[in-house]
Amino acid sequence: MGKTITTYLIDENPQGSQYSFISNRTCKMYLIPRANIALVNEREELQRPAFYILIGENEKLDPKAYLGETESFKDRVKDHDSKKDFWQKALIFISKDGDITKADVQYLEYLGINEAKKAKQYDIEENKQKPNAPNLPEHQRDTMDSFFEDIKLLTSFTGYKIFDIVEQKKNNHIFMTKSRDIDARGFYSENGFTVLKGSIIANTVTQSFSWKEKREKLVESLAKEEKGILILQQDYTFSSPSTASDFCLGRSSNGWTTWKDKSEKTLDEVYRNKLE
Repeated sequence: MGKTITTYLIDENPQGSQYSFISNRTCKMYLIPRANIALVNEREELQRPAFYILIGENEKLDPKAYLGETESFKDRVKDHDSKKDFWQKALIFISKDGDITKADVQYLEYLGINEAKKAKQYDIEENKQKPNAPNLPEHQRDTMDSFFEDIKLLTSFTGYKIFDIVEQKKNNHIFMTKSRDIDARGFYSENGFTVLKGSIIANTVTQSFSWKEKREKLVESLAKEEKGILILQQDYTFSSPSTASDFCLGRSSNGWTTWKDKSEKTLDEVYRNKLE
C-alpha cells in the first residue's frame, strides 16, 4: 500500500525551512536549517512537546546526530545553539493534534536512540546517556510505536537515513570486485551499494584519486589492518556502485562494470536485463 507525503516549503526554498506529514496521520516533521532557526519564534506548535534530531557532521566528516526530547523546542534549541557546534539542521517531530505529552516524547527518544544505535548510520556519541523507557500505559505505548514508524518514514523520505538498517537478505544478488590485493563483496539495493564486512580493500590510492581525505577517514573508522591487509569491519552502504568500487579499489572506477557476480555478469548487465 502506498502513502502520500505532503511537504510545504515555508520560504519557497527547497533547501530552506519546511514541514512534512503523511496523509491521515498525526505526525508532523519540521526541517529547519540552523541558519533559519529563528523560525521557532514564529511557530506556536514548536512550543509543545517534541522529539527532535540535530543533524551535522563529525571531525571525520561522517554524519552525526543528537536525539532529544523537550516540552518546548523553542526553549530547548537556545541551549543547543550555544553549546553544540556540529549541527546544521534540526528535524522536529510534533503531533498535528497537539495531543502528545512529555512522557510520550521521552518514549520516542528512547526508541530513537536504540534504533539509531542498531542502524549504525550516524555518529550519536553526543547521546552519552541511554534513556530508560517511561512507564506508558499499554495503549499509549502502541500509539507511540506507530507514531515512531511515521518518524522513521519521514526521516528517510527527507534523505536522513539515521534509522535505516540495511540487511543482507538470503536472496540478495552478491557482486564482487577483485584484483591481486583486493577482494570485496557487496549488493545493490534501493539504499545504494552495500560493501560487506570482511571485504579486503586497497591499502593505497592513486595520485588522481579525488576524495582521498574522505576515504582515509572512512578507512580509519570502518577498517582494520591485519598483516598489511585492510579488512572492512562492518557493512557500509555507499550512495552509488561507483563510489563503493572507488573506495574498495582506491582509484576512480565505473561501479556498474567493475562489480561482477559469480557468473562474471556485471551489475549493469544484471539490472539492464531486469529492465528488459
